[in-house]
Amino acid sequence: MRMRQLLVSGFALFAMFFGAGNLIFPPFLGKSGGQDWFLGFLCFFLVEALSCVGIYATIHAGGSVQSMHRSIGAKPGVVLNTAAILCTGVFIAPPRTAATTYEMAVRPLFDGIGLLPFSILFFVVVLLLTIRPSRVVEIIGKCLTPALIVGILILIVVGIVNPIGEIAPSFSANIVQDGVLAGYQAMDILSVAGFAIIIQDNMVQSGWKTWEEQRSHVAGTTGVAALLLAVVYGGLTYLGASTGASFGNGLDQAGLIVAITQELLGQAGVIILAVVVTLACLTTAIGLFGATASYFQRLTGGRLSYRVGIVLLAVIGCAICNLGLSTIINIANPVLSVICPPFMTTVVLLAFQSWISRPGLYKGAALGATLASLLLALHDYLHIFAPAELLPFYSYGFGWLLPAVLGGIIGALLSKPAAAQN
Repeated sequence: MRMRQLLVSGFALFAMFFGAGNLIFPPFLGKSGGQDWFLGFLCFFLVEALSCVGIYATIHAGGSVQSMHRSIGAKPGVVLNTAAILCTGVFIAPPRTAATTYEMAVRPLFDGIGLLPFSILFFVVVLLLTIRPSRVVEIIGKCLTPALIVGILILIVVGIVNPIGEIAPSFSANIVQDGVLAGYQAMDILSVAGFAIIIQDNMVQSGWKTWEEQRSHVAGTTGVAALLLAVVYGGLTYLGASTGASFGNGLDQAGLIVAITQELLGQAGVIILAVVVTLACLTTAIGLFGATASYFQRLTGGRLSYRVGIVLLAVIGCAICNLGLSTIINIANPVLSVICPPFMTTVVLLAFQSWISRPGLYKGAALGATLASLLLALHDYLHIFAPAELLPFYSYGFGWLLPAVLGGIIGALLSKPAAAQN
């Protein structure tokens, strides 16, 4: 019985991490990586694996956003959590979800429908289902996830048995950095705190209330989720690599996965993909809107009501969606390049909290990662800080790592042990 609960919990965590929008990044990474596709996948999966580590660490630290507050401080914790919520629930994920639905489900089948009328319809549906929650949404979500997984696995198996073409040489300038940036775009690392609450609440309802009782279950849950993510993301990256020069280089992220599906499964596969992606993106957007509106209602002490928040989110999502999927992804890159490193730093340190007695270590490391990632983003996109290229691991997308380490050391030296602060 316990094993069955562990597997169910692991599949649930995988489903929470794997949104339909994440379908578009691994194939594109594989196509650009060519013969180096596996290296790109490993770097992409590293960020995803850290998300699973973050779930374990956050539950160990208390299982809520309070773990972030206790580690780096209440005000910095609010800033970092709010930045993550703005990305996952306001400016990036919901508009990208709608744009992905349009590119993968509507445009291939109904080319006459424009993005504007579709986006209005999409967010009206999300608004109505979020303001008046219904078990229908929950049922769709539970039925949809297995269908999504089965459909993807069928696609991967067919692509391995009958490759689309030969794997071509890499045309990426830096496949390692591409893999890291794709991991940032998945935004799973920013969802750690919320997902940890869901997993822990489930364990408490099952009767496991202490960390000693929860430890093995959390480890098993995150292990199952990580394994499934590795299989699915690895397979999708390979599919992209196997396209070789068959599709040329003119396809964007969504267009590539649609083209791969059509090549392997025909038009019927495209229709199935369209239905699954539409429902998955709708339920994902509904969940994000509900969580985001609730967060800001609590943050403002009720001054921004839940329903007003939902309406604002729908208007903002519709407006940004009409920039187009490629534009949203391009805008998201520098933003996520700044926000993800301090999150990654903090969740990794939380995994070693039993050995960390000086709270300044968390604060210094997070500050070092934030400042470094900000300078790196300014240089990468505006080319205004050339010395950033001298940082160790810069070419791998981890130029912020050494400043984070140095910041942690300085913070630890300047702070007293926790027991001595009282």
